[in-house]
Amino acid sequence: MPESNPNVTELLLKWNAGDEQAQAQLMAALYDDLHRSARIYLSRERRGHTLQPTALVNEAYLRLIDQHHVEWKNRAHFLGVAAQMMRRILVDYARSRAADKRGGEAVRLTLDAALNLAEDKDIDLILLDDALKTLATLDERQSRIVELRFFGGLSVEETAEALGLSVATVMRDWRIAKMWLFRELQKGAGN
Repeated sequence: MPESNPNVTELLLKWNAGDEQAQAQLMAALYDDLHRSARIYLSRERRGHTLQPTALVNEAYLRLIDQHHVEWKNRAHFLGVAAQMMRRILVDYARSRAADKRGGEAVRLTLDAALNLAEDKDIDLILLDDALKTLATLDERQSRIVELRFFGGLSVEETAEALGLSVATVMRDWRIAKMWLFRELQKGAGN
């Protein structure tokens, strides 16, 4: 998907150079994209989830502006890092909720068509995060592709751009990673 604002790459380069005004302009330019992603993530959560999309975006924003060692490249790269932040926030939230309930019900989400699993399959977010960490030890690239596609909501083309890969490589690794995750999540769920 082309950049919705042709100045995003320029703003990222200015932010890299330390321009605080560019940082604020960038967040304004990409806020709608971030909010859309947050709504998608939270739509997969259980009913009555107390974390709202705006709060998720704000928390991700606070973590993003704290990134001092990132050389921002383009919109896809930025949204990929934002996806990592949102994933970490949701997993942290799920872990703290489970801890509060002393092992009670973990936050669950539906792993939808993004992973092409069974339509009614509920996946424990903590279990998914653990599986992605395991996948990262086996194949870091496949793990990043899943993270960008599932949590970042990036297209195959955007994922390829963010990782500097060909579209064919992303599609192949995406298929392999989905199959591996499906097997791991079934084992983790005791099926």
